[in-house]
Amino acid sequence: MRVLFSGAECAPFIKTGGLGDVLGALPNQLAKDGDEVGVILPMYRDIPQTYQEKFTYLGNFYVEVGWRNQYCGIFEYRDRGVRYFFVDNQYYFDRPGVYGYYDDGERFAFFQQAVIMFMERFDFIPNILHCNDYHTAFIPFLLREKWGFVGAYDQTKTVFTIHNIQFQGQYDATVLPELFGLGYDWYDNGTVRQDNDVNWMKTGILYADRVTTVSPTYAEEIKTPEFGYGLDSVLRSVAWKVTGILNGIDNQKFNPQTDPDIPVHYSLKKMAGKKKDKVALQKELNLPIKARVPMIGLVSRLTAQKGCQLLVEELDNILQFNVQVVLLGNGDQFFEDRFKEIASRHPDKFRLMLAFDPQLAQRIYAGCDAFLMPSAFEPCGLSQLIALRYGTLPIVHQIGGLADTVWAYNPETNEGTGFGFRDYQGYVMVDKIKQMLDVYAKPQVWQKMMHTAMKSDFSWKDSASKYQWMYGELIG
Repeated sequence: MRVLFSGAECAPFIKTGGLGDVLGALPNQLAKDGDEVGVILPMYRDIPQTYQEKFTYLGNFYVEVGWRNQYCGIFEYRDRGVRYFFVDNQYYFDRPGVYGYYDDGERFAFFQQAVIMFMERFDFIPNILHCNDYHTAFIPFLLREKWGFVGAYDQTKTVFTIHNIQFQGQYDATVLPELFGLGYDWYDNGTVRQDNDVNWMKTGILYADRVTTVSPTYAEEIKTPEFGYGLDSVLRSVAWKVTGILNGIDNQKFNPQTDPDIPVHYSLKKMAGKKKDKVALQKELNLPIKARVPMIGLVSRLTAQKGCQLLVEELDNILQFNVQVVLLGNGDQFFEDRFKEIASRHPDKFRLMLAFDPQLAQRIYAGCDAFLMPSAFEPCGLSQLIALRYGTLPIVHQIGGLADTVWAYNPETNEGTGFGFRDYQGYVMVDKIKQMLDVYAKPQVWQKMMHTAMKSDFSWKDSASKYQWMYGELIG
């Protein structure tokens, strides 16, 4: 089976979030299982030179972006059985970062058409073309309606994965002739139209042979007005082809027995190292050294989606308890300023690091006792999976992938892998933190929960097998 993934980001070359993690991990697992796998993404300036120096130039062609005739170079890099292809155009991609430019619509219109043209020109025509998020959501439509005359593509099936439905690729109807060289027929008949815009994500949902998202619960949530961001009725109309498959994590990378970024290694059989990691973290962050005081960690973008509003409202109350809280992340200025104010009031209990620091994140996962994720919505979430792997019990809003991956504590049986609240209210979150503190005071129960958490298997192998099964169904 030959699979080609297309996306705007892919670890380790460049990533801003979970999409990059998925495209960095899932193709590797499929290749390990024997599939022929390629990944195609833009060749951004910020891809480290250590990788770019190893790229091989394959050739070039030109892409018509409406009336523009744009150069497209193709570079390749091979690693662990995966072929990575990079689409080069300095006008579109020789700039800092990945997103956030006024011409993102034109940039990704170019990229999507380049992906389709690349497949035949460089003899990588896949059985499955797997598109991800709005940046590549128009590809299934273009493949059939603009390139339908290419017989070589007749057997290619398309899968479209929604990582975050909030961002849909909404543009004025003029993008059809201006960027794709197409007429208005599909807009006039409503196929690509949503709220008087051309909507790439809606179009991908309709045209892809299968639609997936990154957890079973999120797949159901986005079919409702509360979480569908206007596309719930579209998803309900094709519910037969919509499914949720959990993301995984790399168990070799996230392993407390071998993690190079934590001071002391530990395992299920030798847990003493975790206590030492906690003390080391307290020293590093200049917090009082109190090994028996429960420490709650957060590693997050500081946005409303991640539940920062609840945290701003309740953090002063939480810090009245016998607890320490450490928060690593950056984001909206409003939340950064509020957290700075709170930190100034609680110098011995709260540490705020306004940064993106993957190494410190690992020390937080290892050194903390609990990990707080009060997300307003969460398609899958990776932080709670890493926390479980490190025996750090998550406290989560039971939504999306958080509901699918954290077994909420049952006080009747004293079992679970974390703590969960359903009502999205600050006082409810605080009640669950109180429950966590009560259980923490019962060492035998806490140890049992830690062991259960660390035994949880959220590696990519199981998730990849579900994708393989779906691919197999599509190609018969």
